[in-house]
Amino acid sequence: MPNTVLWREIQRHNFTSLKSLADFLELTPTQIKELDLHSLFPLNLPRRLAQKIPKRTLDGPIFRQFVPLIDEKIEKVGFSCDPLSENQARPTPKLLHKYNERALMLPTSGCAMNCRYCFRRHFAYETNKPGFEEELAYIRADTSLREIILSGGDPLSLSNPNLATLFTELEQIPHLRRIRIHTRFPIGIPERIDQELVDILKACSLQIWFVIHCNHPTELDVEVLEALKRVPAPLLCHSVLLRGVNDSIQTLKALFERLVDHGITPYYLYQLDPIAGAAHFEVSEERGKAFMEELTLHLSGYALPKYVREIAGQGSKTPV
Repeated sequence: MPNTVLWREIQRHNFTSLKSLADFLELTPTQIKELDLHSLFPLNLPRRLAQKIPKRTLDGPIFRQFVPLIDEKIEKVGFSCDPLSENQARPTPKLLHKYNERALMLPTSGCAMNCRYCFRRHFAYETNKPGFEEELAYIRADTSLREIILSGGDPLSLSNPNLATLFTELEQIPHLRRIRIHTRFPIGIPERIDQELVDILKACSLQIWFVIHCNHPTELDVEVLEALKRVPAPLLCHSVLLRGVNDSIQTLKALFERLVDHGITPYYLYQLDPIAGAAHFEVSEERGKAFMEELTLHLSGYALPKYVREIAGQGSKTPV
């Protein structure tokens, strides 16, 4: 099988059926009753991540991040379907313009996996209109823009030819300087970092910044780290503070140390965005601040991410 399509073939075997996953994990009937079998935000879990989940348990950092539980039905004041008011900062169907000199392109709704705390789990993506003509026209017209952030969905859900075409279009806009790629793909399907993608990144005349999303050291196995070493761009990491996943000094310290030991800079630790369906993941800001104060006693400055939250209407992330 050609390497350029290997990752897509692997993705086709993701767990998308909760019954199949429950059988794979050998869950009991009592445990199955704790799953949200009718979630509108479907299960989507690469098999390599499912293999890291202990059998016959509803616990563990991988399980909690990706498997829908009835806890998602918990309603809490302040949690909503659009907590960041992104629809108010959407000049075209696939573009968000929230920050000065930067804009986010949403080229796809597809992801390698569905994170249960995703702040766009209720987002109405434009999926009927191919191409990015409106978005590119907007970017060309706004000469204040210096950086385009490829978000989503996951931009690496695009095929390599489509990514190469998009890069070429962006390279031709004279006021742009940088492309930032936000991706979770290598964590679930490290085969996505294939030689064709590496060559596309190398060939781009704009500065590439490559940002992964990782919340627990378990996610950073040898195959993932080897794939990331192939990326010809500076590597950053975003993490979200999540109850039951990484809300301990030991876990955060291990995560940030593992990142920097492999040349990846911890960039942001996010306070959870108050998205409906994710209230059970919330960790108080007081605990988050205490974690950061303790971590400063153990980690070098470059190993400490900024602890931030996003507030609707603000022109940048807000330090907590």
